[in-house]
Amino acid sequence: MGRKSLKETRQLEIIKIFYKVAKKEGYENTSIAKIAKVMDINPSLIIHYFQTKEELTYALIDYILDRYLLIYTIKSKDGAGLADLHKTIEMLFSKKWNSLFDDGLFYTFYAMAFREKKIKEKYKTILDALRLGLTTMIEECHQKKLIKVADAKVAADLIFVLVDGVYFYLSLESDKKAYAEKLDYYKSKAYFILGGDWKP
Repeated sequence: MGRKSLKETRQLEIIKIFYKVAKKEGYENTSIAKIAKVMDINPSLIIHYFQTKEELTYALIDYILDRYLLIYTIKSKDGAGLADLHKTIEMLFSKKWNSLFDDGLFYTFYAMAFREKKIKEKYKTILDALRLGLTTMIEECHQKKLIKVADAKVAADLIFVLVDGVYFYLSLESDKKAYAEKLDYYKSKAYFILGGDWKP
């Protein structure tokens, strides 16, 4: 893998600062001028890489996809094993997964998807890619007779439907203990979809 170009490095730096400012100030209150101020650079430098706030938004959503897909780390050349699947389910139902991207921004962009076709397509790309990754992992474990599922694609879809609903619901929960208990409960339902509360 080659080294990132200076352009890619600078773009990623701008995207990360955009995320940081938007998380603090809110997407609607974030401007290229504010991002430039935080970075202590001229706004024209940001415009050199991203001509509009919309372009920057699209780049941030792509960045989200890359972060989410890091969940699928399979070390074996033979494909996914039970330990990989277990690690993935534990990650999906964890505080770490929920904190990969700010809820406020996630749902702001999600709402925008109903008005902007490009954002809708990007969100669909994210969700399809996550489902495909889990489907592949489940199918590989099924083929090795490590688990038994009737349809890997359906199982992956149900788990992500559960994940999507869980985190929206839990975003409204202020009691940390109740949050953790509910998260564990829904995680147990994901294991049930995969054939039981198994451990590697």
